[in-house]
Amino acid sequence: MDIKRIIALIVIVAVVFTGIGLTSPALLSNIKLGLDLKGGFEILYVAEPLEPGQPITKEALLETARSVENRANAAGVSEPEVTTEGSDRIRVRIAGVHNETELRNILKKPAELTFRGPDGTKEMVGSDFVPGGAEVGFNETNQPIIHIKVKDAEKFKRVTEKLLKQPLAIYLDETELSAPEVQQVLTDGQATISGSYTYDEAVKLRDTINLGALPLKLTEKYTQSVGASLGQLSLDQTVRASIIASILILLFMLVMYRLPGVVASISIITYVWVLLGVMYLMNATLTLPGIAAFVLGVGMAVDANIITYERIKDELRSGKSVLSSLRAGSRNSFRTIIDANLTTILAGLVLFYLGTGAIQGFALTLIFSILVSILTNVLFSRWLLVLLIRSNIAKKPAYFGVKESEINAL
Repeated sequence: MDIKRIIALIVIVAVVFTGIGLTSPALLSNIKLGLDLKGGFEILYVAEPLEPGQPITKEALLETARSVENRANAAGVSEPEVTTEGSDRIRVRIAGVHNETELRNILKKPAELTFRGPDGTKEMVGSDFVPGGAEVGFNETNQPIIHIKVKDAEKFKRVTEKLLKQPLAIYLDETELSAPEVQQVLTDGQATISGSYTYDEAVKLRDTINLGALPLKLTEKYTQSVGASLGQLSLDQTVRASIIASILILLFMLVMYRLPGVVASISIITYVWVLLGVMYLMNATLTLPGIAAFVLGVGMAVDANIITYERIKDELRSGKSVLSSLRAGSRNSFRTIIDANLTTILAGLVLFYLGTGAIQGFALTLIFSILVSILTNVLFSRWLLVLLIRSNIAKKPAYFGVKESEINAL
């Protein structure tokens, strides 16, 4: 026996399982759960302009989505998920909500842009500005500034006369965005907002002003509500089913493939741990479709091991040595495994780009599960098997589930 390789194998497995034992509780407790597992609600809004006949620009839709997210955050909601879809739709997913009706009423209100004096008086509102009239420019020192245009130049003149040398604060709902000072009386309906803005801050302020000039109202198109108890029940049942399925899979691998089945069990457990770590680092939200993709990934991970071990068994039956069978079987199975995984990744990419919501979550989880499976159940599993065979512990074909009577003489 090769003692060094045996020690290396033991150390690698010990380090991996120690890492799993130490980090798994934190991973499991910190992964975000979707509303179908935690309870909450999902709403699909259709955006429409308050003034009939006005266009809905991409910028206005994005700003409206950002406003909805800010309102949810202000209401104390933890990590709301707000995304735009198509040219006029906004999808909102919020998990762990108790005051659903109140929050829904807050979210669908049009964003209110106001310009206020030092005493809080509303001097102007978003509809006083020309739609799309706000633009980002640069002054002589290359500092970002925002050019704005108003519809009523006479009204703007009266406001600037009243607040000369005083701040005219810009508010979105009740949040102050900026408070530029009125430097002079403006008579032509145009003005420049300057300050210590970065380019990104200037762009955000421009988009907010343009949104206020063309506010959008939101109409609920689709609503799904999941109670906290129902979500917890779904989670408990899913976890229970996953544990039972995992135990049966590991037992199958041990019975059918003997020593390689042990290696497969180690690589599959490692695969689950690494995939949980990837989801945690990505700050991904775990949903029921995501768990379905997770389970499908486990199935493909087992399939990769089965393909490899069956090829190795075929080589052993032909009379080759264990090491030669490993090399030939691994080489012959690698292309089959990669081809199968690449076609599944391609299908996942199509689902991700053409699908929405839960379908995208399923596709993304599936893609990452396959990539992790290649690392753990192809490369890592093969490395452990090579160490095991080269240590001269596993010399007999019986250790691989091949009987002596099945071996053909060369």
